[in-house]
Amino acid sequence: MENILVISGHTDLEDSVANKAILDELEKNLKNKEIRYLDKLYKDYKINKEIEQEKLVKADIIMLVFPLFWFSMPSIMHRYFEEVFTHGFSHGSTGDKLKGKKLIASVTTGADEEILKKNNNESKLDDFLIPLKTICGFTGMEFKGYTATYGVSYQTRISEEKIAEIKEKAKLHAKRLIDMI
Repeated sequence: MENILVISGHTDLEDSVANKAILDELEKNLKNKEIRYLDKLYKDYKINKEIEQEKLVKADIIMLVFPLFWFSMPSIMHRYFEEVFTHGFSHGSTGDKLKGKKLIASVTTGADEEILKKNNNESKLDDFLIPLKTICGFTGMEFKGYTATYGVSYQTRISEEKIAEIKEKAKLHAKRLIDMI
């Protein structure tokens, strides 16, 4: 059975509905997993490279769970890559520790899909994930795809009914992630 490392890259998960619900579902329904909550572990953004590299080495599948912030991954997740994916570990002549590992992305957006397309000249979310695909190519990981849920903005949390809708979307999102494994 494969070991799964889930990395939560939301900068403030306590203020999230969708990502928090996705991670709760993964916690309940995903076997052989470890979930790393970057916002809780590294409030100061001082990532412990050695611990995180150790977790990555043990994993067969790496799942990144994050909201799309300004058309990219959140700052804490970006910092994670800066600190953990170092020469000699993830790349370089001796940096093959991630080679063959599978990477799956879980993305939520506040905007509806149509708005992202309109504002990006009819592009798809794939365009925003080019950095992750490039990281996979550079490190020898295999990009296994992503699942996305759109329209789960903070601004839509205007009633208990709307919050329940977001949680239902998140539950379906988590099921799609589990089905990808």
